[in-house]
Amino acid sequence: MKVVGYEEADRRLTWPMVVEALEAGHRLAAPEIGDLLIGSGDKKLLSRAAWIERLGIALKSVTIFPDNPRKTPPLPSVQGAVILFDIETGAPSAVIDGGLVTKWKTVADSLLGAKLLARREPKTLLVCGAGTVAANLIEAYPMVFPSITTVLVWNRTQQRAEDLAASFAGKFAGKGPSVNAAPDLASAVSEADIVATATMASEPFLKGEWLKPGAHVDLIGAYTPQMREADDAVLTRGEIFVDSRKTTIGHIGEIQIPLDHGTITKDDIRGEFHDLVAGKAGRSSDQAITVFKNGGGAHLDLMVAKLIAKVMAAAS
Repeated sequence: MKVVGYEEADRRLTWPMVVEALEAGHRLAAPEIGDLLIGSGDKKLLSRAAWIERLGIALKSVTIFPDNPRKTPPLPSVQGAVILFDIETGAPSAVIDGGLVTKWKTVADSLLGAKLLARREPKTLLVCGAGTVAANLIEAYPMVFPSITTVLVWNRTQQRAEDLAASFAGKFAGKGPSVNAAPDLASAVSEADIVATATMASEPFLKGEWLKPGAHVDLIGAYTPQMREADDAVLTRGEIFVDSRKTTIGHIGEIQIPLDHGTITKDDIRGEFHDLVAGKAGRSSDQAITVFKNGGGAHLDLMVAKLIAKVMAAAS
């Protein structure tokens, strides 16, 4: 059984490669998935399992210890691993660093959504947030959309947005987009062809009235039943899509709260990845606003973990 660490595999992956793996995975049978959450107080163990015929079986288990970053030395608040099992024999075949899988899965999920829904050749990307996911989005989006010439970064704390933008100085070696902090959110949204939100917001900050016709909205941050990043107008103006109905409806506030309030109905969710990849759903016109909710799920972890195992096997 192969054990795969973060550093040895991270440098061998590319964003287009991972997006392609997710797209290919959604041409297979629909996954069976299940979650288990246990814990003591604010300390949790989350286990998420997936089974996809012709691909494999995976179990991702992570601990969530919120006080870890305040320890000496600091430790990650989330730690874990993904175990892969052979689909034919059930034998465990690999244990892969959980942070590695989560990094590539989270952003590639959104990139595939944009690849299938955004208008061709977007020029301006707005990233809301200034954490690790936001940094990965700034790096990744231009690799899938080389037409992007401008990246704007907005954060509630302006200094953090400026620091993140400054960290990309020279990183694209003159062949990529300019990266600048955006002091005014409304103005930045009105300019953006793609708006990607990766924040810890619990209340909506993105207003649908700011979006220009044809924009694509990539909602990542709200991951609990109580959290939202987008207001009702984003959803009522936009054509709504999700990565998976199973991991969003009933689980994520961005979708479930508007459903509970009658703002939208389940019929307003026009498709998920299996529909989009099969060409059964998509944006209705160049002027339509598309809204994609990144909900994640163990089936995506399985697809990415299988790719990592394949890449490491080829490198050995």
